[in-house]
Amino acid sequence: MKIGWKLRMAAAQREVWTGAQLRRLLAERAGLDLSSASVSALLTKEPSQIKLSTLIALCTALDCTPNDLFEVDTTPLEQPAAPAREPAETKVVGGQRRSMPPL
Repeated sequence: MKIGWKLRMAAAQREVWTGAQLRRLLAERAGLDLSSASVSALLTKEPSQIKLSTLIALCTALDCTPNDLFEVDTTPLEQPAAPAREPAETKVVGGQRRSMPPL
């Protein structure tokens, strides 16, 4: 499963073009005061994690839902086929049969 971050697109669709504009909306509409660097990182990079409170603030500021900010690809990943195992050899050791793992 892959998750894509679409904040820049969601902001642009609402005519929010700069980090400064987004920062101001976050403060005015959602009461969240993020640094300029944090807002810039959200706009330009895909975060590896995001606080739920930040997600709610972004949705409030942009009047959107999380579906507008994330693109989720639920296509199952192909699993490589397991290599075929060779049958174990059987040897007689000390009068008893024992399985020997393949080399």
